[in-house]
Amino acid sequence: MHGLNVRARVWKFPENVNTDQIIPNRAYYLSPEEQLPFIFDAMRPGWVDEMKKGDIIIAERNFGMGSSRPAARNLALLGVGCLVADNINGLFYRNSVNFGLPAIECCGVSDMFEEGQVADVSFQDFTITNVDTGESMHGREVPKSLLRILNAGGLYSLLEDEGMIAVAE
Repeated sequence: MHGLNVRARVWKFPENVNTDQIIPNRAYYLSPEEQLPFIFDAMRPGWVDEMKKGDIIIAERNFGMGSSRPAARNLALLGVGCLVADNINGLFYRNSVNFGLPAIECCGVSDMFEEGQVADVSFQDFTITNVDTGESMHGREVPKSLLRILNAGGLYSLLEDEGMIAVAE
């Protein structure tokens, strides 16, 4: 991967955040862009208005559990810089990669941050650093094949770049 590093403000989320909390049912049939104002609305009303493009989500265990809703797509469209969690639901993790949302697992990372602190996340050496305290941890290495997809901006972008599918209008 060619230097994917994310440095931004942290938003903390608890364990077992499910995809229904990310995209509530009342927004499910709207277009992806129309769904964005509803992200986390039930658990954090107004969060989408407070977060800034590039901000980082730090979560406890089992982030993205539940249905296979394309919630990772919505977080990527919203501009979340990356997701770092103690662990991430497998289906959600793969959807994150496919939709170009950088995500990394790091057991214990949720204890290292308070909301509003600044994190520095490196997808080169898989370190997560709390810029405010200087504390650092190593996350789980992301396989090179998945880094390649993330570096392209997601699976569709990679397939477009390689001429495997037509460029979307």
